[in-house]
Amino acid sequence: MTRTRKRARRDDSEPTNAGDTSPDDAAPQPSTAIHAAESPPAAANNGDASPRRGRGRPKKSSKRKDRVAEPMSPESERRLTRQQQAAEQNGHVNSSVGPGPEWETVVRVVPAMDAVVKVFCVHTDPNFSLPWQRKRQYSSSSSGFIIGGRRVLTNAHSVEHHTQVKLKKRGSDTKYLATVLAIGTECDIALLTVNDDEFWEGVTPVEFGDLPALQDAVTVVGYPIGGDTISVTSGVVSRIEVLSYVHATTELLGLQIDAAINSGNSGGPAFNDKGKCVGIAFQSLKHDDAENIGYVIPTPVIKHFIGDYEKNGVYTGFPVLGIEWQKMENPDLRVAMGMASDQKGVRIRRIEPTAPESEVLKSSDILLSFDGVKIANDGTIPFRDGERIGFSYLVSQKYTGDKTLVKVLRDSKVLEFKIKLQPHKRLIPAHINGKPPSYYIVAGFVFSAVSVPYLRSEYGKDYEYEAPVKLLDRHMHAMAESPDEQLVVISQVLVADINIGYEDIVNTQVITFNGKPVKNLKSLANMVESCKDEYLKFELEYQQVVVVKTETAKAATLDILAMHCIPSAMSDDLKP
Repeated sequence: MTRTRKRARRDDSEPTNAGDTSPDDAAPQPSTAIHAAESPPAAANNGDASPRRGRGRPKKSSKRKDRVAEPMSPESERRLTRQQQAAEQNGHVNSSVGPGPEWETVVRVVPAMDAVVKVFCVHTDPNFSLPWQRKRQYSSSSSGFIIGGRRVLTNAHSVEHHTQVKLKKRGSDTKYLATVLAIGTECDIALLTVNDDEFWEGVTPVEFGDLPALQDAVTVVGYPIGGDTISVTSGVVSRIEVLSYVHATTELLGLQIDAAINSGNSGGPAFNDKGKCVGIAFQSLKHDDAENIGYVIPTPVIKHFIGDYEKNGVYTGFPVLGIEWQKMENPDLRVAMGMASDQKGVRIRRIEPTAPESEVLKSSDILLSFDGVKIANDGTIPFRDGERIGFSYLVSQKYTGDKTLVKVLRDSKVLEFKIKLQPHKRLIPAHINGKPPSYYIVAGFVFSAVSVPYLRSEYGKDYEYEAPVKLLDRHMHAMAESPDEQLVVISQVLVADINIGYEDIVNTQVITFNGKPVKNLKSLANMVESCKDEYLKFELEYQQVVVVKTETAKAATLDILAMHCIPSAMSDDLKP
């Protein structure tokens, strides 16, 4: 449907400036396009002396110096005064002030906007359900921005499982090949660089500002919905808290803002009113009861990621305390645990066996303080004026290998311990850090190690509701007993004569092999490959048992691999 509109007659005294809109930064509005199409050619008006000349370009006169300037209307004087004031506020004063502001005046509102780049990535994701192959490659676009040291920041999910990454600067028609230096899965940040010197010419790196306060104005800049020109949305900081990062299911400090963050905004900077970067846009809340809720990775998390890379040469991650704790808000519980009236803290429920603090801390210890900061009964600590935040924020400010002082209450005695902090070791990891998934096949039984991407591949994005209760319980509550422990399952059975009757086994955990516990996938593969017993016996959860003859199973494996075009019976990381 095409809508026809009549063009309104323009007042001859109204000032116009063709430079007020740049095609590099804003798509032409429909009204602008219609006006351009309907405007008559300038040459047709140059020789026209009729009174209608005001609709085209004013006629030039060779006797311009002899003409007397016509008096300016009061409305034009007021408009010109407002334009001069706006130019002075933006730090730009033009001695020959015309009827409108220069375009440079408008751009200077966000001076670092030229450092925002568009990120093009080709991804080739692993196929966790068929781990011997990869999925079909696909392309995505997101945002990023240039920082000091010839580096570019963007989101980790923007370049995850990348095959090729390219960057394009604002106003440029050239895409430059980029190299990924580090990917931080926990904080959803990635660090890139470009080897071509031309990319860095004429660009001023973005400067970081302090953590903003509530109601501070923020401006999110990026390339949402795949657009080729920069988009700017504004809002205010509406909440500051420790929140869950969707990409890695970790909890770190985050900013909630009411500016729109859409697909493609990921990795774009959020500026304060001084043009300093205060965060990276990375996720939004899609809910029927909520509108315009976006989230930004704040500068403390960004600086921790950059400092970690500069300190170690690689990304080592955010350490954790490695405990599960309980609030001590109930007065009877505090008395029963031997707490004095002036003591506050949280009760340690469980300690991860792989954590260094498992050697000194005990269950039912009351954690009173961390690094000298007292912890309240609800697990919060003071945070700036009039604010409180979860004490895990203090832990996230540390680096891997740092030592910290904790104070606990045990048997009514206050004890102090120095603990070395390490990254979280999950039984079911949230990521495999860009590595291909591990697998092992024998007699058509496909053995895999469970991870969150594996669950998502098997049960979809709603795996937390669709996956078996047994797996979800292990995912939510189980702790690894050793650093190399994995949850090994029979993911599927490639049907053959040797495995008749076992076809329905899907995603069932393997407990033991020939009476020996299965600690991880590599140990299972080694035990099966070196087995000299007559039978291979796998004990599964719920007391299921799988038994096949050893010699027949190993002979049938080669035929099954050939039938399904599988290059190897095991992934490269399991090979001796």
